[in-house]
Amino acid sequence: MVKIRLARGGSKKRPFYSIVVSDERKPRDSGYIERIGYFNPMARGQEVRLHIEHDRVAFWQGRGAQASQRVSTLLKDAAKAAAANSANSEAATAE
Repeated sequence: MVKIRLARGGSKKRPFYSIVVSDERKPRDSGYIERIGYFNPMARGQEVRLHIEHDRVAFWQGRGAQASQRVSTLLKDAAKAAAANSANSEAATAE
């Protein structure tokens, strides 16, 4: 089965995660099919904390890929952030 999950990168005590599509039988950080985003839990200031290519997530979920529990939480957070950004941009254009 194909999973959408996190692959850890970064240095010691400074994690950086790639959101990848991979076979569930492979180890966490081994080869993957496609990288569809990243998550930086240590982001500060202007650094981007979460980036997800939503069209690729939809493509893989349409093919039967299952998101891990943490990735599904990140997807919900990204959807909330996108909704908030669109609401802010609509308010700015109305003024």
